Amino acid sequence: MSLPGIYRTEIQRRSEHAPILTNLKDCLALFPYEDWLEIEQRLCTASPLQLDVQSMQRFIVSGATDCPIDGQGRILVPQHLREHARLERDVVIAGVGPRIELWDKPRFDQELASTQAQFEKIANAAVERGV
Repeated sequence: MSLPGIYRTEIQRRSEHAPILTNLKDCLALFPYEDWLEIEQRLCTASPLQLDVQSMQRFIVSGATDCPIDGQGRILVPQHLREHARLERDVVIAGVGPRIELWDKPRFDQELASTQAQFEKIANAAVERGV
């Protein structure tokens, strides 16, 4: 899969190491290596006695893989991650802060529609959390 130049340049500027690709709920996330290390540290230092923490660790950390960018600006998405995100034909590559999300286009459109329909509720919850 070819990354747009602006995302590729930013990922390469932020780290000399290959970025890390992992699962999110309905998509994949590509993190600069150093950002991934921080996320992994936070996940792995949380209490392993909590079942929800175990589930997050298992889902996000165990699914993570190095994802080098080749000389043509492409990444190779492993089959198990493509299947998780249902990446087939039309893929949306979305910059979201420090990460790049890879979505199946119909799922991305559905997510945006759902967010738009609940925007006020989501915005209020974000404000309550200090965002």
